[in-house]
Amino acid sequence: MKSLNRALVILLSFIIKSYQVSVSPFLGQNCRFDPSCSNYALASIRTKGALVGVFLSIKRILKCNPLHPGGHDPVK
Repeated sequence: MKSLNRALVILLSFIIKSYQVSVSPFLGQNCRFDPSCSNYALASIRTKGALVGVFLSIKRILKCNPLHPGGHDPVK
């Protein structure tokens, strides 16, 4: 099970880094949070594991909207 989690962490990290390099530069700095949502996703997946990290990332992305004030929100 640990090796499956490790493989998923590597795969998800690759996908997020690819997004940061290829898509994010064209979108500009729009995230209202620090760290940005993609950096938060990377940190949460690497520190909490694939399943919990994806859950935290989705929760964070859903908060990234005009109705939420944003601000400093590190992975806890």
